[in-house]
Amino acid sequence: MKQSRRWQRTLLLSLLSISFFAPLILLSNRLQSITPVGRRESIEDLSNFRYKTNDLRLNAIEHEGGVGLKGPRHILLKDGDFNESGAVIQSNEDEKTVDFPKTDGNDFKFREESQRRTESSDGKLLTVIQLANKTDYKPPLSKFEKSTKAQRDGATDVKIKEIRDKFIQAKAYLNFAPPGSNSQIVKELRTRMRDLERAVGDVTKDKDLSKGALRRLKPMEAALYKASRIFTNCPAMATKLRAMNYNTEELAQAQKNQATYLMHLAARTTPKGQHCLSMRLTSDYFALDPEKRQMPNQENYNDPSLNHYVVFSDNVLASAVVVNSTISSSKDPEKIVFHVVTDSLNYPSISMWFLLNIPSKATIQIQNIDDMDVLPSDFDQLLMKQNSNDPRFISTLNHARFYLPDIFPGLKKVVLFDHDVVVQRDLSRLWGIDMKGKVIGAVETCQEGEEASLHSLSTFINFSDAWVAGKFSPKACTWAFGMNLVDLEEWRRRKLTSTYVKYFNLGTKRPLWKAGSLPIGWLTFYRQTLPLDKRWHVMGLGRESDIKTVDIEQAAVIHYDGIMKPWLDIGIEKYKRYWNRHVPYYHSYLQQCNIQA
Repeated sequence: MKQSRRWQRTLLLSLLSISFFAPLILLSNRLQSITPVGRRESIEDLSNFRYKTNDLRLNAIEHEGGVGLKGPRHILLKDGDFNESGAVIQSNEDEKTVDFPKTDGNDFKFREESQRRTESSDGKLLTVIQLANKTDYKPPLSKFEKSTKAQRDGATDVKIKEIRDKFIQAKAYLNFAPPGSNSQIVKELRTRMRDLERAVGDVTKDKDLSKGALRRLKPMEAALYKASRIFTNCPAMATKLRAMNYNTEELAQAQKNQATYLMHLAARTTPKGQHCLSMRLTSDYFALDPEKRQMPNQENYNDPSLNHYVVFSDNVLASAVVVNSTISSSKDPEKIVFHVVTDSLNYPSISMWFLLNIPSKATIQIQNIDDMDVLPSDFDQLLMKQNSNDPRFISTLNHARFYLPDIFPGLKKVVLFDHDVVVQRDLSRLWGIDMKGKVIGAVETCQEGEEASLHSLSTFINFSDAWVAGKFSPKACTWAFGMNLVDLEEWRRRKLTSTYVKYFNLGTKRPLWKAGSLPIGWLTFYRQTLPLDKRWHVMGLGRESDIKTVDIEQAAVIHYDGIMKPWLDIGIEKYKRYWNRHVPYYHSYLQQCNIQA
């Protein structure tokens, strides 16, 4: 009996000894496996760990096909990893997220007391109150995080370039294999290319590459080495690579040409919504009684004491934006008379739009160029002789600007707009500018300090022709259409319309300039232009994407010259907001035609 009790006592003492010494042995093994930096951080955090367990989140285990499982990242929390609201800040290599736990008053007191009892690594107390006094507090980065950030900031995407080079080499070696070849090296190259392509995907930065992609790079290098031992003809390899490079360049050029063609095609196409708007307005216009089609304030049409603005347009929304932006930017809209000149096809829709949206103070006149007797009877046939397929170059409205004195015989001075402009400032100061005997006031397009540039006459005019070379200077700077102050009296005195007709007829007989109205306009008003301050008119919003925002904001008029108009899908997105702010998208007609910003 005594013997059995002795054995029981011995067994119990043995179990107690094992339960006491086993955790110590496991803990010592764990501490030996931790790096010096990690061991120090872990020991520092042991006193706080019990208060933070409720806020820890498990990292999702990432799985990559064919690579295996990656272990979860170890996150060692420090005192600085709590923000002032008690949230745990979790960090990864690319971004930081903050999880705000739900707390009540008792929980916050518990956290405050526990934080007061906790000492930071430097022996100083770090309390919640101290953290609250730091408005933009950010936890300090460890040495590893600092080195990782420095490497990421200085990355040059070397690995991505290396992977691309490996793909090119593999394709070149595959091209040496006979058609239909199924040899071991061909199989291996194709497998390595497929695996590497699947692992890389659409990644373009080294920092976004997964470890699986980098691991697959070594088997690819081994396969390429084997191929280089089989295909040892270096000159043949160089020839093949040059041929591949040439074919790639040809393909890129063909795609570029196709993209350019599609861009120009889109620029010539009327959007479905605008076509719908034009049809609805035209239908409603012809449903009106004739006496209701008259615009108010017609007595102001020829009043020379008022400020007259002219726009030639076949686009309802574009003309509406020009008128709306000019009136809304004016300090004295009662003095504004806006003349919108269009053609027979678009006259009903544009008239109906302004009948429905009559400005409260300004005067609007809608005119049909086809009802006027100012243009030559064979004008359309003359325009067709320019041999251009671009409808802008053979448009009657595009060339009708050269007949301004005949279209407005009772006016002395006007401001001429293109319909792809937006007015941002009051333009009343334009009317006080001394023209100094010049006919046109415009902003020059040449760069400052340059005698010749891409915008000189020689770029658009054929100076190999003796008549052109003897009459004009190839270094003369061009100027911008789009916003021009025009002295109609000086125009009439110099008979510049006759000059335009003379030059136009010469251009139809031999190639003197590029198609369109701009080159012939620069020649017609040669040495008849007064340069304006560049802040009056900023151009390029329909063809350039690097115009400074400060230049746009300070400009009196911004011009969407080019094919990327703001009302088209191909328009430059960051510039559209200046145009959209003057479009009444709330209007029932626009909503019915699904015209949206």
